[in-house]
Order: sequence, then structure tokens, then C-alpha cells
Amino acid sequence: MDSSKRKFLALSGITIASSLTTSLSASEHTDTVKGKAETKNTKAPIPDTKQPRVVILGGGWSGLSVAKTVTAFAPKADVILVEKRHEFISCPVSNLWLVDQVELDYITHDYLQAARNYNYTFFNATAIGIDKKKRILKTSEGDIAFDYLVLSPGIDYDYSKWTTDTALVTRLKQEYPAAFIPGSEHMTLKSKIHNFKGGNFILTVPGGNYRCLPAPYERACLIADYFKQKKLKAKVILLDENNAITIKKKGFSSAFEELYADYIEYVPNAAITGFDLDKKIVSTEMEDYEFEDAAFYPRVRGAKILETMGLAKDAKDMMEGHINSLTYEVIGEKDIFIAGDARPMGFSKSGNTSNTEGKYVGSIVAKRINKEEAPAWEPPITMCFSAVATKPAKAIYIFTQYSFDKKDKDPKHVKFEDWKKFSFSNTMSSENWKKDGDVDADSILSWSAALYFDMFGAK
Repeated sequence: MDSSKRKFLALSGITIASSLTTSLSASEHTDTVKGKAETKNTKAPIPDTKQPRVVILGGGWSGLSVAKTVTAFAPKADVILVEKRHEFISCPVSNLWLVDQVELDYITHDYLQAARNYNYTFFNATAIGIDKKKRILKTSEGDIAFDYLVLSPGIDYDYSKWTTDTALVTRLKQEYPAAFIPGSEHMTLKSKIHNFKGGNFILTVPGGNYRCLPAPYERACLIADYFKQKKLKAKVILLDENNAITIKKKGFSSAFEELYADYIEYVPNAAITGFDLDKKIVSTEMEDYEFEDAAFYPRVRGAKILETMGLAKDAKDMMEGHINSLTYEVIGEKDIFIAGDARPMGFSKSGNTSNTEGKYVGSIVAKRINKEEAPAWEPPITMCFSAVATKPAKAIYIFTQYSFDKKDKDPKHVKFEDWKKFSFSNTMSSENWKKDGDVDADSILSWSAALYFDMFGAK
């Protein structure tokens, strides 16, 4: 086992030790009084403060950006980043790690480093609930009082479109994980790729607004590239629930046809209707597919902690944040915000989008603390590079912002459903991987290095 795998196993072991579901949290203990159980709450081991306290739940691309921005523009605020993982492992660029094009150290980063560099507190704990009236976030390590709360918990998978059989869902998660939530899932997928001997390797593209629209197509290219270099008798079968490639269609289509004609079978309109994991068969309405191995990516929804807290909206069956689309503030809950991939707007669920969005949400919070006028709405920026080959390295690129129907500019009048008014604007793309692919491939690492530095600062 190489050193990269050993380190990932160690990190994954730490990560999965924390769970979103805890039967009895460390923030509570039970005493027996006259035969009855009495629950007592305890405060988290965090110093009291007389300054406005901002608690941010979730140390992803959005949460890290919010924390940095608030401390920059409201330096007297007491900012606490609550995250269940001990270390940050990046989902963006992880496809390159799967096929050995970057080291594990490149996508792994230190939360304590970010907290030191940007002068906030990193608190390693799992959120388990909220007391909205008392303004308390409940965690596995105790209760944290807040004046402002920003929730950025990301996504959870939703297997309900495929099955409601708990045993089958458990097997899909454990045996064929999607690997779009960073951590142990990625280690499993990398092992599958490296140990594959031949045959059909199935990947799926979910419907709806899933995490990182181009990533499943990029992953298909890179796995096919890996199999091709190893001269395996293997094929990546990409079952797409959508009727066509959802983004960068020209670039991915040409890569499928010209680079991997013998290694990728792309199947649109391929919603899965059933699984026989013992026989290794997956069924769609049109055809059954046998496979030797797979990674099944289901639809996504907002992280379940939002539903637990009563802050989710059952729109389009995605249970994302019930927020004002322009201010990110929870409807009916002053100074509680939801950002990142758990927001309901039709923005890309991607790293760059969440990072730029976090700066805007952080500025809203900072200006409230400073009793300044709210900032003008700023659209997030989606900037995304997708690798399509490794030797030589080739990639494609897209940049877009978002526009909003400005007939009603007053955020107070924007309803939850108004997220439908958002659309793409100022879009630019570079999908000719033959012409520009080497430049775009070089840009993947310069882009990611800049964003990692933005979130974590200098070592």
C-alpha cells in the first residue's frame, strides 16, 4: 500500500468517526431522578464573549468563505466554524486524484490553519439540532449560543427515486458509493478503479440540480483514460437520467467519440428502474446492463440536518433551505442564513460558486454587525475546469454568472419560489480540447491552488 493510501485511510478513519446521527450527544447527559430520566444540557467548551457571535455550520467551500469574510469585515465579531470533519478534503479536483494525477496532500487541507490565518475559532463537532428561540446551536460537544447563524451543511444523497428498500440503499452506499461527498467514498472508488480487471464499469448521472454538473462526465473520461492506458478490455457505461449531457456538451461529446469510442458508452434518458446487486445487473426502462463494478450517483437533496432543524422547504423534493433568494436569510428566522449547496436557487452546486457566494453572505452578516446598509445583491460565479484526458493533459472550461429578474428589487418582497427567476448570464466557455485543452488543463491546478489559498491562507 502506497503512502497516499495509508494517509487517506487514516484520515477517513477519523472522518467517519463523527456521524450526523447520535442517539445521545455529548452535549447531554442523563440522570435518574425518582425513576425518571432527566436530561441536562451543557455548554460547549468555548469562552464566553461580549462581542456578537457568528456561528457557521459546515466547513466546505461556502462555510470557509463566510468565516473568512465575516472576520475580515467585522473583526470584533466572535466567529466560530463548526465542522464534523477533522480535515478538509476537496471534492473539486478529486477526479484527478482518483487516477493519480495529483497527490492526496494537494486536495487535503488543515482547518486549524485557516482558523489561525483568518482569526476565527475552529470547533470540531457534529450539529444535532437548534433552539431557535434561545438562539442555540446544539452539537455533539455542547451547546453554542449565537447572535448570527450561517448554515452551510451541503448535500445528502436521495435514493428514494430508485428504491425505498433500506437494505438495498445500505448496500448501494457501502458497495457502490457515489463518491460525491469527500472522504471514505473516494477511497473506495479509487480502489475500484485501480483494481479493475475488465468488463463494464457503470457510472450514473442523476436528474435535478445535483452536485457539480460536469463531474460525472469528467469522471467517465478520466476512468476511461485510465483503462485505455492500462490496455484493459473495459468499458465505462454512463447512464444519464437526463436527455442529454447537462453541461459542456460539445466538449464531452467530442471526447467520448474521438478519445474513448471503444471505452465509453453514453446512454441518455437512462433512469434506473431496478437493481440486482447479487447478479450485478442494473435496469432502465429500455435495457438491462450487466456490470463488474460501479459507482451509483443518486439524486441529491439538502443536508438532512436542515430538515431536523425545521429550516428546509420541500420544493422539487429536494428539501433545501427555506430562504429569501437574495439575502439567504431563512424565512421567518432573523439572522439565520443558509448558503452553499443546500440553497434552493438554481445555481451550480460547485466549489467556485459556493466560495463566491460565501463572500456575499459573509458581507451581509458583517454589515449587520456593523449596523451598515445591506450590500447590493451579487451573483455567484461558476468557474469550472474539467479534465478529459491525462497524457497529454486536456481539459475544457466554462465561466458563468447569474441574473435575476429585477422588476422587484426589494429583497423583502422576494418569495421562496422566486429562485426560478435566476438564469445564466455572461457565460463563456472553451470546449475545444484539441485547440485549447492543454492551456485549460494547466489552469485546473492554478485555479484550485488559488482557491485553496483563499480559504486556508499560507501554511
